[in-house]
Amino acid sequence: MGMAVGGADEYNSEINVTPMVDVMLVLLIIFMIVTPLLQQGVTVDLPKNTLAAVEDEDIAKDTSVVVSIPDNNQFFIGKDAYPLEALGEKIRAKMEGKAAKKRIVYIKSGINVDYGTVVEAIDTIRKQDIDKVGLVADKKKEIKEE
Repeated sequence: MGMAVGGADEYNSEINVTPMVDVMLVLLIIFMIVTPLLQQGVTVDLPKNTLAAVEDEDIAKDTSVVVSIPDNNQFFIGKDAYPLEALGEKIRAKMEGKAAKKRIVYIKSGINVDYGTVVEAIDTIRKQDIDKVGLVADKKKEIKEE
């Protein structure tokens, strides 16, 4: 004599939403933790570009050299801070073995950084036999008029 435990003998065709909600919450938490870690380098308040400039895909590559200047006399390569005197040697070391076509250094300068500070960084880069210097700016969002 058997007894049916847990309800009727028929199949339940309803979707059990509880496991799906659990998985979604775990994924949400993972993305909330990982997203801030994806940012490379130092946060710089970039000037807005008024013209539609050509975007260079090499800026985001790990092999590219990006000098960030968030404030006057603060120079970063990646997340490491360097004084202006040591900046040239670090750039020279990162550029060793690169082809002449790929020898480009990008500068991300903040809005409030003095022009002279950017020029000093460019002079230091040029002393390392690097002729191509790219200045990075944010694209200005176009406002559609209705």
